Amino acid sequence: MSPKKSPYFELKSGSVDTLLFVVKTTELDAMRAELTRRFEATPEFFANDTVAIDLRRLADGEQVALGDIARLLESVRMRPVGVVAQPEQHGWAAEAGLPFLEARDKRVAGGNAVAKSEAEDSAAEATAEAPKANTSASAGAAQPELFPTDPTQDMPADASSDADADSNARNVPRAATLVVDRPLRSGQRVYAKGDLVVLGMVSNGAEVIAEGNIHIYAPLRGRALAGVHGNHDARIFCTSLEAELISIAGIYRTTEVPLSDDVRGKPAQIRLDEEKLLIEPLRLT
Repeated sequence: MSPKKSPYFELKSGSVDTLLFVVKTTELDAMRAELTRRFEATPEFFANDTVAIDLRRLADGEQVALGDIARLLESVRMRPVGVVAQPEQHGWAAEAGLPFLEARDKRVAGGNAVAKSEAEDSAAEATAEAPKANTSASAGAAQPELFPTDPTQDMPADASSDADADSNARNVPRAATLVVDRPLRSGQRVYAKGDLVVLGMVSNGAEVIAEGNIHIYAPLRGRALAGVHGNHDARIFCTSLEAELISIAGIYRTTEVPLSDDVRGKPAQIRLDEEKLLIEPLRLT
């Protein structure tokens, strides 16, 4: 029997979706403080998600303790699966024992130091191409395709299998919008892999979470967390903003910071500008 027709297992080319943890500093204490600040209020955001440690934004000659970063990610329930690095970083990065991966995400081009405008343009391109190359259920999140950089790990399959895989990838639909047509009481939680529409009130203690946008056509008094898998373009819309917590892509704001009079209890939208939450009045007429 041909090895390619074995009923027991199959080795073939493929890709998997994962998050990139992009390292921009060698200051581990600052990194730990920021990660804790961003995710301690919602530890379930990335629970058990796989993540690759991306070193390409470090300056030439900079090195970090990858083992410490891996343990830091594990402390917030992420699962490091590999390292994305420039060839000149492979020597010291190999000491952590994590496999090297190639990220085909177009977020970083050329050397280690990438201008901010170039990175933003590349991110926009990656987001535009995501529906073509990405079979993730995340709606709009530009997650990278990762491939082993060791050619011995990339075992080619027969042409028909590759064609079938490509056909199946094209036929995978994007996550549908989830519509909730009832009020949510304290302690209830709703998670959507795409956009989320809520037609009833989100009470204090209730939580709505989406990988895409969130629309609430009623008072929002509980928690609303949009773009939870890193989609910085996600937004939150509601007809009466009274939230305990609002968050986009892990950047959040709680009731400890009072809302301004022009949005408190009124229609509003929440979006990101760089890494700053903007809360703006929503004109419905």
